[in-house]
Amino acid sequence: MINIHPHIISKDTARYPVTPLGGKRSEWSEHRAIDFEELVAGMNAAGIDKAAIVHSSTTYGYNNAYLADAIAEHLDRFTGVFSVVVRDPNKQERVRYWVSRGLSGLRLFAVGSTVKTDQSWIADPATFPVWKCCSELALPVAISMRQDGLPHLAEVISRFPDVNVILDHLLHAPMTDGPPYNAAAGLFGMAKYPNVYLKLTSAIIRRARDEPATPASFFGKLLDNFGSARIAWGSNFPAVEGSLPELVADAKTTLSILPRADQENIFHRTAAKLYPRLADHP
Repeated sequence: MINIHPHIISKDTARYPVTPLGGKRSEWSEHRAIDFEELVAGMNAAGIDKAAIVHSSTTYGYNNAYLADAIAEHLDRFTGVFSVVVRDPNKQERVRYWVSRGLSGLRLFAVGSTVKTDQSWIADPATFPVWKCCSELALPVAISMRQDGLPHLAEVISRFPDVNVILDHLLHAPMTDGPPYNAAAGLFGMAKYPNVYLKLTSAIIRRARDEPATPASFFGKLLDNFGSARIAWGSNFPAVEGSLPELVADAKTTLSILPRADQENIFHRTAAKLYPRLADHP
């Protein structure tokens, strides 16, 4: 089992100062923070074999040092997803630096719990050198955004079709209208791009049970459009409430309606494809 969306926060604020993106720290990182050692303990208790830890931009901004330091001696089990200022002059050098530190994925943070921006910057030509660098290094790009920014993302995807793009939290696309989920048309429309993948996180799994949505109808449509080979599970622990064993049990129970092969893709195979360092090699 591979988790592609946990976070870690150091208790050492002198060595790793809190410098949140946008100047506002996320509530979870202040009140439900866990460090690397606590994440490992939680993974062991939950039966999670490996993880791609996502840098917390709402805690550290663009300073990925704690993430890189934490996993440095554990690259057999962990990789990291880092963030950089994609429009800065030295952006390509920063990407290559963090890759040299053992991190193997980039995350763009356009919209989140503490950040609301004009998502048009996603397609700013100033970002293209970073996309080109990701293409050269075979780095997947995870992005936190919303459906109204998809035209900008589509422009970039058309320019860099060989870069795998992971839509965090399924764009938080609405489900409250129920089947056939027309309010999430933007999300489902991204299935036409073969390099677009979905990150299925705990909050989305929970929301799929809120009537009129149902796991059978929502995940059925999701698989009909994308296929399970383009969906990977991430806990978003500890940003969401609940222990890792609880989040794993919830995800497994909810997705037990799917065929076994689809569950294996979502919980393991897709993640290993996106982050080859986490794949089992003979």
